[in-house]
Amino acid sequence: MAWFDTFRGQRVLVTGASSGIGRETALGFGAAGARVALVARRRPELEAVATEVRAAGGTAEVVPADVTDRAQVRAALEAVVARWGGLDVAVNNAGILIPSSVADLRAEDLDRMLRVNVFGALFVMQEALRVLAAGSGGSIVNVASLAGRRGVSPLGGYCATKFALVGLTEALRGEVGDGVHVALVMPGVVDTPMVEHATLDDEFLGFWPHWLNMPPSWVVWAIFAAVRFRLREISVPPGAATIEKLAALTPGVADAVVRWAQTAGHWLGGVLRT
Repeated sequence: MAWFDTFRGQRVLVTGASSGIGRETALGFGAAGARVALVARRRPELEAVATEVRAAGGTAEVVPADVTDRAQVRAALEAVVARWGGLDVAVNNAGILIPSSVADLRAEDLDRMLRVNVFGALFVMQEALRVLAAGSGGSIVNVASLAGRRGVSPLGGYCATKFALVGLTEALRGEVGDGVHVALVMPGVVDTPMVEHATLDDEFLGFWPHWLNMPPSWVVWAIFAAVRFRLREISVPPGAATIEKLAALTPGVADAVVRWAQTAGHWLGGVLRT
């Protein structure tokens, strides 16, 4: 695709780059000839991804950092600027998921998710803005979730963090105007290690059969489209967020549909395990 070539030479930072959507995003930008800064806590995993990015035709820089530590985030951005002279795209992807009913949600688990999914994303946005505003604009892409539009059990705490990320993103768009492009990518359930770990919980597995998970490549293409065409929001699969918004108009109907889906999911999950 011709527009795929527009990423050649772009300076792209990806958080949560050691696995899942982050890894696939880094590989995708690498295949397009971009320079990719890989951010996550674990250096060995990042080094492995960097090797794959280089093999795909891109340039990779390993920048270990914990996004929940603002000082480390600032140092990571400063390292990218020192290496490449600036930044064109920041993909805010790092996130964790701890499934639990609201009734049983532990404060420490919600705190962990808030630190990564909200504060980590906030720190990256704030530090990226300093860099992007100093240049000729650029893009911040926040990978949120359809769970940020509709609360569903047993993901109440996770949903709360994604609702918060959606709110921060929408507010930021109003603050920066057209100077910096700010986008939301809203995927459904994606086949990643984060979800695979969560499905070890019987309650979550019963709610959502693993074979319905989307491949990470779908999200990567949504990120590409958001950056290339400066889209404000894109759902994965396309149109899914429209269903969420229509559900907001009839919450009673939406609740009934969710309960029916969960009942069916528990039944199907039992069948798959037998």
